[in-house]
Amino acid sequence: MNLYKYVSESINNKLGFTANLETPRNRAFGDFSTNAAMVMAKSAGKNPRELAGEILPKLKELDFIADASVAGPGFINIKLKDDFIWKAAGKPHDCKTDAPLVIDMDYGSYNVAKSLHIGHLRTSIVGDTLNRIAKYLGHKTISYNHMGDWGRSMGLVIAWIKRNHPDWPFFQSNFDKNADYSKYAMPVEELDTYYPSAAALAKTDEAFMEEARIITAELQRGHPGYNALYNVFLPISLKSMMETVKRLNIMPFDRNLGEKNAAQYIEPVEKMLRQKNLLVKSDGAEVIIVKKDTDTAPMPPVMFYNSRGAVPYDATDIMALYYRKITDNPDKIIYLTDIRQKLHFEQLFRVAEITGLFPPENLEHIGYGTINGADGKPFKTRDGNAAGLNDIIEMINTAVQKRVSESGKDLPQETVDSIALAALKFNDLMHDLRSDYIFDPDSVTSFEGRTGPYILYTAVRLNSVLKRAGDIADVSTVNLSSDERNLLIEVLDFERTVQTAFDNRATDMIANYAYDLCQLANTFYHNCPILRDDVDDATRAQRVQITRIARDTLATAIDLMGLKIPDEM
Repeated sequence: MNLYKYVSESINNKLGFTANLETPRNRAFGDFSTNAAMVMAKSAGKNPRELAGEILPKLKELDFIADASVAGPGFINIKLKDDFIWKAAGKPHDCKTDAPLVIDMDYGSYNVAKSLHIGHLRTSIVGDTLNRIAKYLGHKTISYNHMGDWGRSMGLVIAWIKRNHPDWPFFQSNFDKNADYSKYAMPVEELDTYYPSAAALAKTDEAFMEEARIITAELQRGHPGYNALYNVFLPISLKSMMETVKRLNIMPFDRNLGEKNAAQYIEPVEKMLRQKNLLVKSDGAEVIIVKKDTDTAPMPPVMFYNSRGAVPYDATDIMALYYRKITDNPDKIIYLTDIRQKLHFEQLFRVAEITGLFPPENLEHIGYGTINGADGKPFKTRDGNAAGLNDIIEMINTAVQKRVSESGKDLPQETVDSIALAALKFNDLMHDLRSDYIFDPDSVTSFEGRTGPYILYTAVRLNSVLKRAGDIADVSTVNLSSDERNLLIEVLDFERTVQTAFDNRATDMIANYAYDLCQLANTFYHNCPILRDDVDDATRAQRVQITRIARDTLATAIDLMGLKIPDEM
């Protein structure tokens, strides 16, 4: 049950007036409060406290309200009946939407022939959680890893290989496209060095950069040798990407399709643009003007062909939109990228609008902030480079293993991996994704405070209680303590939290809800004995059932974050 929605709508229907429902900071005052009397007082020509006194009897007629009282200048505090809370909390969560959407979710954006780095952390973790939430709500999602696999970076990689292996058949005029070239596959560790080396050389060697530009254009025009070489290193890079994705417990992408796939649709897209007279010559290139007369900020044109006839990524994003239109025809496309791509997506969405591919309201870009070190600058390794994603995972694993060893425990590696995964992912999810945050391996691996290990520890504790409790008799009547009430009411806020998290694209709401639930679960555990010998059977049965309800809700929140609950901690 969405408790907030149910209580709010019931009260508003009863009063015939829409008022705000709030949760008091001190639950001792009530489970909810409303400002209905204060809002209605002026139109009724009455004092708010006087009007509140008249409203109380009407509210008490609602069968789920145990008591209502006036506080302050006219607030009405409401206490719910124990039986109502108990029955509502015992029902399975039902968050399914009545209006399911088809949603394309673009959050991979990995680059071929480049190892994943810390810049891919947020897009992977937040994108996966948003995808999980959407699916949980009943939407049909299609997840995309829109790879960088067809632009200048490919030209640089091939130019680097050509410089170091000029004798390879891919660069010979008599290239045989039907031959088997699998023996030219290189280890991913070697492949990952090609682009950085080539990019560094291109900054100082204009001839090399020019060669990379030419190769890029020829690759896109179908050069058989370059394409054959591309087909050699693509699967190596893709396999490496997916291994990292698996380590992060990210759901497999539905489609690993990048710029090359999109570029197949250049003819119909170009035809569409020319029919609408949208392609304009500019210094040897062809561009699309997207600036409006009402714009006050700069709005550059979108390049479709550069001066060499190559297709830049701006254009392939248009083609990707076309591909998704003719294949998925989604109700919504959500892009999750670095906030610095904001202008690019504003341009893309304008092209979608003027071509008629998608209306603006069907397209959404979520820009996330950067992950910074203790100095407040983007997190780097000691040598000043962007930290590799696998290196980050290993760094967290090492920190967790150190903490486990210091505690005197000997946990299986699988458990250490689960704790490290929770430490890394929860730390990312608990922050507003649009804001920057500080990354500190020591603090995120703490077993106390607002951390992933603390979330898992609570889940393990609840599972342990349930395992030791065994089968418990059904509960017929209840008498809830304040700690029990608080925990169950938090459970009943789960559905509202999930829906609000999706509506606001705020995955931090799920993470912070999980933490708040754990806080209340641990308070309940400490203050409400469950399996102690002096606890009577009826009380024990009630508390075991509360434990089960809390555990099930917490486990669902944990799953939405892509975490794994270990057997022990």
